[in-house]
Amino acid sequence: MSPMRRDTVPWLIGLIAVQSLCAAFFLWDVLGDIGPNVLWALSTPYFAFETLAALALVAGIVFEMHYIMRLLRRAAHLEELVSIASGAFHEIILAHFDDWRLTPAESDVAMFAIKGFSVAETARLRGSAEGTVKAQLNAVYSKAGVSGRGALLGLLVDDLLNGGVMTGPTAAA
Repeated sequence: MSPMRRDTVPWLIGLIAVQSLCAAFFLWDVLGDIGPNVLWALSTPYFAFETLAALALVAGIVFEMHYIMRLLRRAAHLEELVSIASGAFHEIILAHFDDWRLTPAESDVAMFAIKGFSVAETARLRGSAEGTVKAQLNAVYSKAGVSGRGALLGLLVDDLLNGGVMTGPTAAA
């Protein structure tokens, strides 16, 4: 079951409101059909069908409301988990940066690399030469004991998946 998009919630609430009005109308009609001839109304197939249809509509509304509430709770739970994972990933990154004894410039360049920025983009954003960024990235890779950006990201994600347990060359040190 996947969580629903938040922008569909108002539409679903509107749909349930319309269904509720229809259910109320049909139930009112059923009660009106009973009238003074209760035995006649209860013995006709039309009345039985109309009553079952109205009750099925009510049951559908109850089911929809229950299911939507479940989806909203699941979406909130998943958002909370993503927030926790995001914070944990950031903490893992910073812990590694400290363990690797990265300079502030190396930490900055490493963060851009982790976010997927190219050397040229990082140089432009930092106001430095591409050669400087390449040298800083090579220092980061060397201190981390990895061969490149993919391995660096893999090391960090692996630690996140392992509950923040450090692996790789720094774990042995």
